[in-house]
Amino acid sequence: MSPRVLLYSRADCHLCQVARADLERICPQLAVGFTEVDVDSDPGLRAEYGDRVPVIVVDGQEHGYFRVEEARLRAALS
Repeated sequence: MSPRVLLYSRADCHLCQVARADLERICPQLAVGFTEVDVDSDPGLRAEYGDRVPVIVVDGQEHGYFRVEEARLRAALS
């Protein structure tokens, strides 16, 4: 099963826009899709993540937050 990437983000978040652009570039190169979830769409997610977005999750485990560490992400998805 291929790794799955999840991006927790929110609207009007500059770091979220940068992370999304990074994932839109990296994931297709590795034939991996990603899903984006707006934390403000769910009170539980909003409470859990607060202002700590974007958060990148790989295979159900938190991989990082605020910035995509490209080399580390590529290694996790290989």
